[in-house]
Amino acid sequence: MKIYHNPRCSKSRQGLAILQESKVDFEIVEYLKTPLTEKDIKELVAKLNIDPIDLVRKNEAIWKENFKGKELSNEEVIKAMANNPKLIERPIVVHNDKAIIGRPPEKIISII
Repeated sequence: MKIYHNPRCSKSRQGLAILQESKVDFEIVEYLKTPLTEKDIKELVAKLNIDPIDLVRKNEAIWKENFKGKELSNEEVIKAMANNPKLIERPIVVHNDKAIIGRPPEKIISII
């Protein structure tokens, strides 16, 4: 099990706490320190079973200033997230071939 985590995000910290309380073994990936590649993001999107745009934090200034209102292909959205990791929703928990966005953090319980 793995959590893609941003320690500065309250929802991400809450998600991490849920995993810690569950006593399962998991790895923490601080994706702002260790950015995801385009390949990593494609794999996450597939495990989440969503379109890449659904993984984007659309209220981030980077998105609003550079991408909002533009017609972007899935590849372009993935590239934007790879180049700007702050755009990726958080936390994301991966377990085997499934993943979930922990918003609200209680959703993480369903994947444990």
